[in-house]
Amino acid sequence: MTATLDRPVTENATVTDDVDRHPVRPSLQLVPSSRRSDVEATTSLTPEQIEELGRRLDAIRDRVLAERGESDAAYIRKVISSQRALEIGGRALLFAGVLPPAWIAGTAMLSIAKIMENMEIGHNVMHGQWDWMRDPKIHSSTWEWDNVSSSAEWKNSHNYMHHTYTNVVGKDRDVGYGILRLSEEQKWNPYYLGNPVYNFLLSLFFQWGVALHDLEVEKVVAGEKPLSRVWEQVKSIGRKAAKQFTKDYLVFPALAGPFFLPVLAGNLTANLVRNVWTHAVIFCGHFPTGAVQFSEEQLEGETRGQWYVRQMLGSANLDGGPLFHLMTGQLSFQIEHHLFPDLPSNRYSEVAPEVRELCREYGLEYTTGSLGKQYLQVLRTINRLALPNGTR
Repeated sequence: MTATLDRPVTENATVTDDVDRHPVRPSLQLVPSSRRSDVEATTSLTPEQIEELGRRLDAIRDRVLAERGESDAAYIRKVISSQRALEIGGRALLFAGVLPPAWIAGTAMLSIAKIMENMEIGHNVMHGQWDWMRDPKIHSSTWEWDNVSSSAEWKNSHNYMHHTYTNVVGKDRDVGYGILRLSEEQKWNPYYLGNPVYNFLLSLFFQWGVALHDLEVEKVVAGEKPLSRVWEQVKSIGRKAAKQFTKDYLVFPALAGPFFLPVLAGNLTANLVRNVWTHAVIFCGHFPTGAVQFSEEQLEGETRGQWYVRQMLGSANLDGGPLFHLMTGQLSFQIEHHLFPDLPSNRYSEVAPEVRELCREYGLEYTTGSLGKQYLQVLRTINRLALPNGTR
């Protein structure tokens, strides 16, 4: 069984412009996720309406692609230069970290720099959003981010698997990261009683969770994945992790001489802050009340229009201002990102009102809310699914 994404997001390329239409199913029935037992999650759209919606979304994407230009290039270059200035300034202040104000300021600046590098820069560059600039320094094929995941492994698991099978239980490994129970369709066993604890640890070490979840340990145990492939992935993770560990926990602390420990503590804290923030933003974009999950059976014969509807209903946005959106890597516009993963991230705020209006016009829910509200919803879901279905 396969899901057909007419214009797939591939590892090192942007989405193509040709659309291959597939036969339209009589209707698109979307099964409510475990978080939507009290919310109707089916659509009454006709096949013709779904495909017309898809064409209108295609038109938005095509318009933005045609408009890309110097202002967009200037935006990403400014973000990169700002991020690097923050990192240099933060690391410099940490060298004087024996003084509490310098340590606090340095750690804060380094934390912000790491968040920006991972979210607004690394994540979006590796999506191919800036490949059109033909700048070899800002290109999906050359960028290596400040993370223990290698860019090559991440682009396969995220750009292809996650964005093709968004919120499809059993296909999208971001549903639970191989650790958590985040759907009633996941069979319960006593292991999941630790759901709240696993989530807390995942938030602290999120970059490691992202790197390790693609090992697919359960498939290895079931004999569905060869150990040779796992070993290749382990070596890739090990090489990248060694570089990160050496940089943050050996080289920079050693350069500080007698201030080794304050610099070490600042780097460790910055990585933890980055992990917790990234975890919160990503979970709020996929698992709050209102975001729909799907079964593999619902992917049969999926058309481009139906894929669009799945992205819209399986995602959630976060409310906030320009600085907040920057610090989320524009993933506060998760709906728009899932619809148009190859558009420059600075354009999501521009197309969001159009997408929201289309949702209103077609009677589709456009889920959005504050970070605090949605994260509490996520935590409530994680706690509830630690118990067997039907247990309150």
